[in-house]
Amino acid sequence: MTSANHQHEAVDKAAAIRTLNDALRRNPTAGKVVITPGVSALPHDERLALLMAVVGFDDFNAGNDPYNEHDFGAIEQDAVSYFWKIDYYDQDCDMGSPDPANPHVTRRVLTIMRADEY
Repeated sequence: MTSANHQHEAVDKAAAIRTLNDALRRNPTAGKVVITPGVSALPHDERLALLMAVVGFDDFNAGNDPYNEHDFGAIEQDAVSYFWKIDYYDQDCDMGSPDPANPHVTRRVLTIMRADEY
């Protein structure tokens, strides 16, 4: 495989991962979402506002998304910093996914947390 082919394959894989990550982030009911105790402790309306901020997040840049996979973000809400991230597991959620670009072998988990819980 030439270097150009390998780079093209990496770009295609990143594009596939990004598309799948965006789909989960924009429609969290399509997958698994985990919230940490700090997020769980928020009043319902603040928790809902945070979830809506994650759903609408689009501030991706080289600093927070170096691989262009849209798998992490930071949000400020009521002077508190929150992070969200997407992890890739195998179908049984026992190990990491063998191929995060393949939805048939990957379960995505979106975690929303206070930054100080990271």
